[in-house]
Amino acid sequence: MHLVLGSCSRMVTRLACQAVTRCGPQALVCQRTSSNTAHLSESKESKDYSLPNSSWSPDLIAQYKKYTELSKDRTWKRVPSYRDVLDHMPERVRLEHTQKKSTERRMFLRNLDEEGKGFEYVMFLNPSENKIISVFQLGPYLEGPPGFAHGGSIATILDTTLGGCAMSLMGRVMTANLNINYKNPVPLGSVIRTEGKLDKVEGRKVLVSGQMWSVDGGTLHAEATALFIQLASQASPQPPERSK
Repeated sequence: MHLVLGSCSRMVTRLACQAVTRCGPQALVCQRTSSNTAHLSESKESKDYSLPNSSWSPDLIAQYKKYTELSKDRTWKRVPSYRDVLDHMPERVRLEHTQKKSTERRMFLRNLDEEGKGFEYVMFLNPSENKIISVFQLGPYLEGPPGFAHGGSIATILDTTLGGCAMSLMGRVMTANLNINYKNPVPLGSVIRTEGKLDKVEGRKVLVSGQMWSVDGGTLHAEATALFIQLASQASPQPPERSK
């Protein structure tokens, strides 16, 4: 399955391409530091939707606690997630675009007012190993076949996870190609765990692969490879070396 240059990528690029480093398809925006690892911007005012709420199942909460514990030594870092794309940007950029904020627009993954009906998720980045983990709970509004998640929602999760890996390690990118092999359907209401790993950088090409598993690791739901392209205005930093 190919998803070419997703609309969310185009929207974020229009908003931020002159001022910030842009994240992948989920519209997480990052800011380059002096090191190769991207610094993820965190809004001090808006609600962070990657924190537990009453709709989170015990499985989702357990995974959140697991990686939060692993974050204590800074090996992992939780990736914040807000309703408005602008809230993912550095503060100076948010101030420049204040007039563009709108209650009618919101990030695709956070487009429901009622918790638990769509995507509930949290993501954790491990820059030393060039990978990212996402844990998603799929709500009833994501149904495709009766009782199971729509294939498009699975593609969204994979695009989000692999794109988050690419942008976090390599900076501003756009999705060029996403290939998915669907293995087993995902029951609605279940929690799945997806890992994205940076495989190779060839000039402006950033190649990432990933797999989606049931939360207990017993069922492979899907696997994917993706190609992201660094924008021409961006330098070409190398990903951080993996710790020995």
